[in-house]
Amino acid sequence: MSRYAAVDAHYPAAGGARAALVVAAEPQFATLVEERVATVDAVPAYRPGFFFERELPALRAVLATTAPVDLLVVDGYVDLDPAGRPGLGAHLHAALGVPVVGVAKTAFRSATHAIPVVRGGARPLHVTAAGIPAQEGAALIRAMAGPHRIPDALRRVDRLARAGPG
Repeated sequence: MSRYAAVDAHYPAAGGARAALVVAAEPQFATLVEERVATVDAVPAYRPGFFFERELPALRAVLATTAPVDLLVVDGYVDLDPAGRPGLGAHLHAALGVPVVGVAKTAFRSATHAIPVVRGGARPLHVTAAGIPAQEGAALIRAMAGPHRIPDALRRVDRLARAGPG
């Protein structure tokens, strides 16, 4: 059975980070079969273009709570420019060795290679990928369950990261 996962992290005002993960057995994420949340006590300060430094510890913590996944969808960019400057997704791809699809809600000035995907409105999502062709990653995001701009699985993982367990 294949395992498709989506992850996200949130940074509570009290400090640290809380990461969440949802898993589905199919790439549309129509039925979630697992949800996890993990926290880390401290994270590095945010630096533009180095978002991965802040996000990776929390995402690694939540990924450590589950069985390996076959594909990962992440809120953010895989690479930050057409030359392949690594972003969060590239670092996850290198660490996990599985395909990673990055879904960004806002355009990053140097990410001119990102594929725009329009779902449920006029504003595109910006999709990049590692381990699979970017067009295949964009098709996966386009086909994910949910009528809104943000696929349901990404909305759910965002809510879990913000709310924590329970």
